[in-house]
Amino acid sequence: MNIAKQLIFCIILSITCISLVYAKKIDKQLPHIFYINIPVQTADTSWQVSAQYRLPRIETAQALPAVIILHSSSGIDSTGRFYARALNNAGIATLELDLWGARGLQGGSANRPATPQETLPDVFAALHYLLQQPNINAEKIGVIGFSWGGVLSMLTATEQYMAMTGTPFRFAGHVAHYPVCWLYNNVPGFEFANLTGAPVLIQTGELDDYDLPETCPLMVANLSEVDKETVELNTFKKAYHAWDRLEAEWLVTDPFSHLGQGGEVTLSPNKRVAKKSRRNVVKFFSNIFELYDD
Repeated sequence: MNIAKQLIFCIILSITCISLVYAKKIDKQLPHIFYINIPVQTADTSWQVSAQYRLPRIETAQALPAVIILHSSSGIDSTGRFYARALNNAGIATLELDLWGARGLQGGSANRPATPQETLPDVFAALHYLLQQPNINAEKIGVIGFSWGGVLSMLTATEQYMAMTGTPFRFAGHVAHYPVCWLYNNVPGFEFANLTGAPVLIQTGELDDYDLPETCPLMVANLSEVDKETVELNTFKKAYHAWDRLEAEWLVTDPFSHLGQGGEVTLSPNKRVAKKSRRNVVKFFSNIFELYDD
């Protein structure tokens, strides 16, 4: 092959490669991203919870499923975005709440509300917001939470708390990551029973020092037979608390840790486990939203 032919061949090959890369980028375009404020009203006061609302750029005549994302005590960080991107690519809208901003809190164990229950009105308001959106399928709204947010995800899987919403609608599915399992059915206000019937996925780390390795399996084992059928538990080896917070390792002190005795907790990223847990989350919601073809 002479130099001219080699040059033409290289140009054609380059154009082909560029076209493939461009096509791949088009296939995974950024979603429509909106920053919104959602009114929250209780018997005593009102406020507005801010949120990032992401709608996949897909052509469909059908209303989209959606997932509410609830952060940990540290507040908005890389974790929510890590899952939002994957869910958006699967055709699922996301609504990530900032539970601290309207309260003037910075997050962490020393700068958060006294209990997760105080932030339940934000979750209910977010559900009402999505129910009012014409491009969202009211029957296909799920919730995922991390640590503090994981507690909220589990509480909203119960009829006890969902009865407070004033609506017959229930979440279609719940995901709770490292939700401090020793709390449930041991501490008043953290009853996890009489579930709504929606599927619940709990994912925990074997090295999570908020808990002991056996607390989550024991909690699930002690559920009623009816409730037990709706709950799935995954425990990852070599995973600490907040394995999917893909930022620098962080040692924190929290009064809820070590079975309520308090103490130091390791927040440590694990990319391998994070990717696996994210695949599980996308598969979980895709299944219950019936996004897969038969």
